[in-house]
Amino acid sequence: QLQLVESGGGLVQPGGSLRLSCAASGLTSPYYTIGWFRQAPGKEREGVACISSGGDYGYYADSVKGRFAISSDNAQKTVYLQMNRLEPEDTAVYYCAARTSYTLDFSCGLGGDWYTYWGQGTQATVSS
Repeated sequence: QLQLVESGGGLVQPGGSLRLSCAASGLTSPYYTIGWFRQAPGKEREGVACISSGGDYGYYADSVKGRFAISSDNAQKTVYLQMNRLEPEDTAVYYCAARTSYTLDFSCGLGGDWYTYWGQGTQATVSS
């Protein structure tokens, strides 16, 4: 069964950066699409970014566009979320989620219902 493990969270000052990682293991399909989501205290889950198996660029929520960047390392089976110019409003538990396929996907979505597998999350706190 596919397993996802997030890492890279921590405490950072406003304006700083964090790089989150999502490592996949136990793949039974040749391709997968990864989405990053976050949930802040008292708020609903929000889709942040996603990257498809057949694409070479990501899709982003308006709230993070221009500050966050998603990328993948196929050799390491890892997807990254580079978060720059962080704001206190970015404080949340960040989750990665996967959708697997035997064919290439050329698009992805930020709705959680589209994904089947979820990691346990990593905490990112932005505070002075």
